[in-house]
Amino acid sequence: MITRWLAALVSLALSLSAQAEGLPPDVLKALKAAQIPATSVAVIVQPVDASTPLVAHNAGQAMNPASVMKLLTTYAALDLLGPAYTWKTSVWTEAAPANGVLSGNLYLRGSGDPRFAIEHLWALLRQVQVRGIRQISGDIVLDRSIFNVPAIDPGAFDDKPMRPYNVGPDGLLLNFRALRFTLLPDNGKPRLLMETPSEGLRVDNQLRASSGECSSNWKDLISLRLIPESTGHRLEFTGSYAALCGERTLNLSPLPPEAQVDGLLRALWKELGGTLNGQVRGGSVPLGASLLARHESAPLADAVRDINKFSNNVMARQVFLTLGSATQPEAPSAESPPATTERARQRMTDWLASRQLHFSELVVDNGSGLSRSERISAGSLNRLLLDAWKSPVMPEFVSSLPIVGIDGTMKKRLVSTEASGRAHIKTGTLDGVKTAAGYALDAQGRRYAVTFLINHPRAQAGSAAIDALLVWVAQRRLGEKVPALENE
Repeated sequence: MITRWLAALVSLALSLSAQAEGLPPDVLKALKAAQIPATSVAVIVQPVDASTPLVAHNAGQAMNPASVMKLLTTYAALDLLGPAYTWKTSVWTEAAPANGVLSGNLYLRGSGDPRFAIEHLWALLRQVQVRGIRQISGDIVLDRSIFNVPAIDPGAFDDKPMRPYNVGPDGLLLNFRALRFTLLPDNGKPRLLMETPSEGLRVDNQLRASSGECSSNWKDLISLRLIPESTGHRLEFTGSYAALCGERTLNLSPLPPEAQVDGLLRALWKELGGTLNGQVRGGSVPLGASLLARHESAPLADAVRDINKFSNNVMARQVFLTLGSATQPEAPSAESPPATTERARQRMTDWLASRQLHFSELVVDNGSGLSRSERISAGSLNRLLLDAWKSPVMPEFVSSLPIVGIDGTMKKRLVSTEASGRAHIKTGTLDGVKTAAGYALDAQGRRYAVTFLINHPRAQAGSAAIDALLVWVAQRRLGEKVPALENE
């Protein structure tokens, strides 16, 4: 009897606390265990078919959303550009080839394509050869003028300049500016395979094998150094790699933009049997040049899926900037101003206003969430989610979000719970930031917009609180009482 009485008191205390904070008891318990105060958290849960939220805590507080900001960028792009929008990367010449030789330059004009990968570049170069060019006597000129953005320091954000997520936007982004390596244990010394070709880059493998467990931070145990050489660069790998890690993929962005493009273009052109007499350099397609070949990307809806499922920062930045260049023609024109961050921000602001979405606290930096300055409130994100639910592009938008326990960044979370497979949730993570937002189904199939933002030094410990909220929604049945709403 005493045990039951004490348990009842604890349950009552948790219930009263939940009413005071406007949060479910299990969420409060998880926040307390993580030592995160409720004042550092903003939460909204609202049925998509109702005007009143079930939970609204700190809804008006401006907070850093991390990668949840991609929801704003991708919804705006789907609505403004359309799910079928495509990017066209094109090749231009000033003279016709003769006997397999192009006497002048070959121009490669970018369109801001967010995922112009190695296989697409290979296919485009093959088009060039099929059209009669085997030898280029001039240069390959790279036209990035679709975007006008300053170069960024890739190490400025977190002192990890070779991580691909720190790559800045580029009007001619080739293969995400990344190189793919494969690590393999082999007779006591790790093998290192360079999967992405790059002429002029030499790999210096000085990794040593370790006998310990394969830790979750195995990448951080590998040190990298790029050393200039007379014929290009040497990429030195030192540190350790555990044999128990087995085969792993390591994507890196070690080269400066010019060197990365030069190495990849030369390697692929040579593999196709072509020769290049000149240089690979930046420049512009001259007026009057003729279109030789083009690559058309997959539709925007596919790019949005990659951005949201896997939280791809550079793709999000490319799409964001495309908002500022959507009306530009494929051909070069003196009347076509390049896209700028300011123009993209303005178009997004105008679009929000046209949908009666006025977010006074909104701060957009680059549209990806990889920023210390971006801000939005849980209330504004909730309004965005509810607006998207009524939009014609809702199916493409919702299907782009990770499915809890199934795929994307939510693949390994809540796998054996009621929430598995019943919520589409975009996540976000930075130092001091942990966020999630999207849509979730309750036990009877009613859908809710859900937003959970944590800004606190211990935010990384807040995953359990976010998971608790998603499970609470999944378990909810019609008629159940909910915590009292916090007075805003």
